[in-house]
Amino acid sequence: MVTLSVPAPHRRWLACALVLCLSGAGTLLHADERDHADHDIARQALEQGKVLPLRTVLEKVERDYQGQAVKVEFEQEGGRYIYEIRLLQNDGRMAKLKVDAVDGKVLDVRRKEHAKDQDAHPHR
Repeated sequence: MVTLSVPAPHRRWLACALVLCLSGAGTLLHADERDHADHDIARQALEQGKVLPLRTVLEKVERDYQGQAVKVEFEQEGGRYIYEIRLLQNDGRMAKLKVDAVDGKVLDVRRKEHAKDQDAHPHR
């Protein structure tokens, strides 16, 4: 056992810091558990033929929106399976696409440009 001698004025700060660290660790554990559960849901949906393979969706999105996926999340929104894809486009801008995981249809496209969201669809 290690005993530390902490001056009285610093004890309250140290106690607060310890509480914050421990509460943050719990949040990280819960986030990791959610990510693992999301992965399991995605895998099951794919195995059951409920969603398209991610590779199929990425090939279409990267071709149609001229870029490379840098982050992908799998979600359920209102009972609908969604791939949320962040795409670094060839022009250097970042686009966020919501894609229906069942049929590959792009539901929403947003791109940050000059502090406001804009449509990033190249065909409009």
